[in-house]
Amino acid sequence: MTRIISGTARGRSLKVPPAGTRPTSDRVRESIFNALSHRLGNWHELTVLDLYAGSGALALEALSRGAAKAVAVEKSPGASAIIRQNSQSLGLPLTVVTASVEGFLSKPAQSAFDVVFLDPPYELESTALTDVLSQLVEQGHIAPDSVVVVERSARSEPIEPPKPLVQADLRAHGETSVLTLVW
Repeated sequence: MTRIISGTARGRSLKVPPAGTRPTSDRVRESIFNALSHRLGNWHELTVLDLYAGSGALALEALSRGAAKAVAVEKSPGASAIIRQNSQSLGLPLTVVTASVEGFLSKPAQSAFDVVFLDPPYELESTALTDVLSQLVEQGHIAPDSVVVVERSARSEPIEPPKPLVQADLRAHGETSVLTLVW
């Protein structure tokens, strides 16, 4: 069962798509948010982008903790519908975009996000992930002081982040690897 760990919706359960996604475990999500809270101080007034959103758990966790705005991007219409249901049942105002990540990022951003989560399918190749990170920078979806968190298989090939992103942290949680990049 996936649930919100902290904040206004603490302990509330989330629906997850029946197939095609791999929800971030509560333990890994808690570790990610503890590290980010230490780095950022608090979530108030931050804007969040959740790419490959699945159930929307990462964006919804950020909203529960006080983020001002969150956008979840998911290409599966069924998963997008579940994200909307989760948002409504928790009373957290999440914008859900049904589109491929590459399609969403191909357009210039209206404004930059403070925190971006990427939880792509484990089979996504490192070169494709590097291209996604490049689009984040080139299209203005992130700016100086932004933080990008990438969740992957611990067995995935390492990636070379595009400039100006640099690796700030890399942690393994069993089969899951969490890479934190900063600008």
